[in-house]
Amino acid sequence: MMTVLMLSVGVIQTNQANAATDTLAVNADAAILIDAKTGKVLYEKNADTALGVASMTKMMTEYLLLEAIEDGRVTFDQQYNVSEVVYKVSQDRALSNVPLRADGTYSVQELYEAMVIYSANGATMALAEVIAGSETEFVKLMNEKGNELGLKEFRFVNSSGLNNRDLKGMHPEGTGPEDENIMSAKDTALLAQKLLTEFPEVLETSGISRKVFRDGTDDAIKMDNWNWMLPGLLFEYEGVDGIKTGTTDFAGYCFTATAERNGQRYITVVMNAKNADGQGSYQARFGETKKMLDFAFGQHTKEEVLPAGYTMEAAKTLPVTKGKEDSVQIETEKALEMIIRNGQAENYTPVFTVDESLLNEDGQLTAPIEKGTRVGYIKLQYNGEGEESYLTEELAQATEIPVVTTVSVEKANWFVLSMRGIGGFFSGIWDSIASTVKGWF
Repeated sequence: MMTVLMLSVGVIQTNQANAATDTLAVNADAAILIDAKTGKVLYEKNADTALGVASMTKMMTEYLLLEAIEDGRVTFDQQYNVSEVVYKVSQDRALSNVPLRADGTYSVQELYEAMVIYSANGATMALAEVIAGSETEFVKLMNEKGNELGLKEFRFVNSSGLNNRDLKGMHPEGTGPEDENIMSAKDTALLAQKLLTEFPEVLETSGISRKVFRDGTDDAIKMDNWNWMLPGLLFEYEGVDGIKTGTTDFAGYCFTATAERNGQRYITVVMNAKNADGQGSYQARFGETKKMLDFAFGQHTKEEVLPAGYTMEAAKTLPVTKGKEDSVQIETEKALEMIIRNGQAENYTPVFTVDESLLNEDGQLTAPIEKGTRVGYIKLQYNGEGEESYLTEELAQATEIPVVTTVSVEKANWFVLSMRGIGGFFSGIWDSIASTVKGWF
């Protein structure tokens, strides 16, 4: 158990979350902006409602592929022979595709690049078959992984993000002919955050603006990245290097973006982005994304709120029993850094929570105690307007800084402990006599 020893005094509003206050007025059915490292939510709009995600689905396919490669179940130079269903879908140029030959053989690396850069749907389905044997089995893996990652509002029905109608009757078993993948903006951001945290190498590919598929062959196809905020493209934005766009009639114009400047990375999601006239468009999804990234980089700063070795005025020491000393000093193990909106630093107060399992019934640590023993943690309490939030409780807990003992406390020998016991006994007698004498007057 953990006990809060010191709690700051301050009024905490219980209205809509601070990050959710819609000061940006992002024109989309749902949107979210987070710090990529901590998952701290800096802005959100309708972020818990499941909506169509279209090809942003491919982030899950990317995750499962990179996981399979990491585990050694798949390799990038592994060869794939095109199945009938993949061939038929890949030939549909009304969809984003690189046409694959019915008798062709392709490397996982080629298919991966076509999926990440060009959002090629047939190539994505091919990778699903590489990993799971069939898209039907792959969809099961997608939903299992979604639960494992902590997604709450989601459903995957295919690997690509197409409407099942576009698969012309060849959709995965157990799904309907009109089904489409859905996720909330918050879950989409969480999937992106997990992908970048566990497989940051995906940015080496998602950040490629242009590439030629099968360059130097008769099958060569120019692939321009659908993420037009990348360098050299129409809506170029400094620092953008991923991750995934998505568009269907059901989902509208969607985009999960990430950008890094000076070591600070943010992730944004827009779902069914629209222009001022209420019409969806490519420009709308990039324009609304720019609005959030400008807000992130322009109005937030990573600050060292508490230094390493910080000691709270109200909790500098903890009491010790059976030790050569009767207390031990405590301090933070490392510095506490946080993304803070400009001008809001004074609205944070450190709160120390002690690990109650280390204390006896009198609230004391028991010697011997080693230097560096973790005795609790410090977190920052926000006392400003609204409340702060994180994508998950796990990410919120990761912002807590361990508090440790600064020195060792040896156990006192039997003689010292005996003398303390005797001293305590006579002290008790003296207190009793003094109280009695006092009662005479």
